[in-house]
Amino acid sequence: FQSAVLNSTNYYRAQYQANALTWDSKLAEYAQNYSHQCVFLHSGGPYGENLAEGFSSVATSVDAWANEENEYDYADPKFSEATGHFTQLVWKNTTTVGCGITLCTNHNENGANGLYLVCEYSPAGNVAGEFRQEV
Repeated sequence: FQSAVLNSTNYYRAQYQANALTWDSKLAEYAQNYSHQCVFLHSGGPYGENLAEGFSSVATSVDAWANEENEYDYADPKFSEATGHFTQLVWKNTTTVGCGITLCTNHNENGANGLYLVCEYSPAGNVAGEFRQEV
């Protein structure tokens, strides 16, 4: 699991001249604990965070985040709900990642269904005013 996250993540980061991330077990523990709740909402924690639900694998989840690049406006670099996963994924100042995954069968409002991947990033990306140099 750890190597799948790092391989997929660092594949995309290399395309944007961002250094490879290393695994952080503290971030992974936080992410795993949060994923167990099967709530498809951001945790509000101190890290950068990407969520994905219902994909067949880690790689397809990371691919979906990376594909948001198609919507990113390099002429007007700033945060957007439509591209926030992509910008966190390739944020140059981020150095570590840790993720957790849970198979959820929650059909409540805001409940995650299927494979629920939570990844935490440090330092957090998506910092206002820094998009031009970080993405």
